[in-house]
Amino acid sequence: MLIEVVNLKKYFGSGVFKKSKIKAVDGVSFEIGRNETFALVGESGCGKSTVGRCVLDLIRPTDGQVRFKGMNISGMNEVPHDIRKRIQAIFQDADGTLNPRMKVFDLMMEPYRINGLNNGQGKKKVADLMEMVNITPDLLGRYPHELSGGQRQRIGIARAMALNPEFIVADEPAASLDLSVQAQMLDLMKKFQAEHDVGYLYISHNLKIVKLMADRVAVMYLGKLVEVGKTGDVFNCAKHPYTQALISAIPVHNTRAGRKRILLKGDVPSPLNPPAGCRFSTRCPYCEKKCRTEEPILVGDKHIVACHLR
Repeated sequence: MLIEVVNLKKYFGSGVFKKSKIKAVDGVSFEIGRNETFALVGESGCGKSTVGRCVLDLIRPTDGQVRFKGMNISGMNEVPHDIRKRIQAIFQDADGTLNPRMKVFDLMMEPYRINGLNNGQGKKKVADLMEMVNITPDLLGRYPHELSGGQRQRIGIARAMALNPEFIVADEPAASLDLSVQAQMLDLMKKFQAEHDVGYLYISHNLKIVKLMADRVAVMYLGKLVEVGKTGDVFNCAKHPYTQALISAIPVHNTRAGRKRILLKGDVPSPLNPPAGCRFSTRCPYCEKKCRTEEPILVGDKHIVACHLR
């Protein structure tokens, strides 16, 4: 197995003396294999990006383990450089990931310089990267602020793929791209995956893209996974009421198809003080007394769900 996340927890201190704890991620477990795209979906603030940052070791988890090919990287004082270059990231905020004082050529050359490639080898690889992500040579002398959001994101994708990593955390990689460019980048990611057996943790709000990209889907709500399964199973036969509501919100071209939109009442509770029992109980249309007192666990074989009613 390429990536194993075991009972991952990440709590942040809150308040003047940091005594209160925001349970951003609270006991998340999953596995990702080679040549597999595992998608993590859910509302804003549910903890998706925090999971991604813990997997990348950009923040240390409060508890639990992140294993890369069996090695517990979350337990290391410092992750070795050899492992770092095999795990890369594509971030949603392209502006924040590119050094504003570096030109495009230097940004694309940086991964090769850090890893000891000379200028001759590096220039050839930069040219290949440019062609791969459709960056024209006239952009190489520009600074990030002189580029469009889509161009900056393509540079971020190119940098993530530069060292032929084994695993990539992609946090909304197509969010700032036009629809036509989105299709190109997603095709590029699939092609790169097929050629290099790379695994993806794909974090997204766009369920249409997830349906096209992912082999398996995990639905997250308020720091916990509520449903995990193969993409077709989750989209065609969602078991958790929250998953059903998410899928019902996907825009459709044929408004006469008869699909009923499920509208949830209320707001997402605060992770500072989550409800007892099922965390979705305050918004669930099927909530029973047991749901408010007992926390459900994920059960099932290949399609698992955390719901007392299932």
